[in-house]
Amino acid sequence: MRYLVISDVHANLEALEAALAASGDCGHVLVLGDLVGYGADPNAVVERIRALPAATLIRGNHDKVAAGLEDVDGFNYLARQAIEWTALALTPENRAWVAALPPGPALVDPLVEICHGAPFDEDTYIFDDLDATRALRTSRAPLCLFGHTHVPAAFRLSHNELQMLEPPRGPRFRLALEADSRYLVNCGAVGQPRDGDPQAAFGILDTDARALTITRVPYDVAAAQAKIIAAGLPEVLAQRLAVGR
Repeated sequence: MRYLVISDVHANLEALEAALAASGDCGHVLVLGDLVGYGADPNAVVERIRALPAATLIRGNHDKVAAGLEDVDGFNYLARQAIEWTALALTPENRAWVAALPPGPALVDPLVEICHGAPFDEDTYIFDDLDATRALRTSRAPLCLFGHTHVPAAFRLSHNELQMLEPPRGPRFRLALEADSRYLVNCGAVGQPRDGDPQAAFGILDTDARALTITRVPYDVAAAQAKIIAAGLPEVLAQRLAVGR
């Protein structure tokens, strides 16, 4: 099976379309949450994801707030402005669909588990070794895929020793999945990268080859920026797309 792995689209339709076009022949899409927030195309993104022929989906924290399942207390000023606009912009049908997205983690098959934040808490950010170790020991599969941080990262647990692998950089980063190790991997953000690279990030998982490839592709940043400004959202949300921050 070839899986397309996408996370943190954040209502960026141009980035999503670029990732889908570049992904090739994938039989199934894994969507790790935060379809909406920040960007100006929440309905178009939701409808594009809803139209996928085969997908496993979980919600993100922005999805929960946009759908009215949680309040905005935990959001900073920019995120709060964007998600309040998003909640009003979503159609009733799309809002209900987003509200029905299941929480993570979700076991996809014997090799793969997905979560938004961490397998022990859907809203936790994984940045350091302690959180990574806890996540790897909590995960129910040899490979746990997560999002939420918007930064590509890869950890390996082998013989009770945790190793943070070299930061995934460049247009393609291939990780071979060894049978005697457990992995925790973030393939980066499709629509809101924050690692200094503005290109959309996604993953291709080949379970037969036991390989995960993190890929970066350019997209029409200017079009996404123009939509954000036209919608009356804070201009900094448009500016940050060009620098990947």
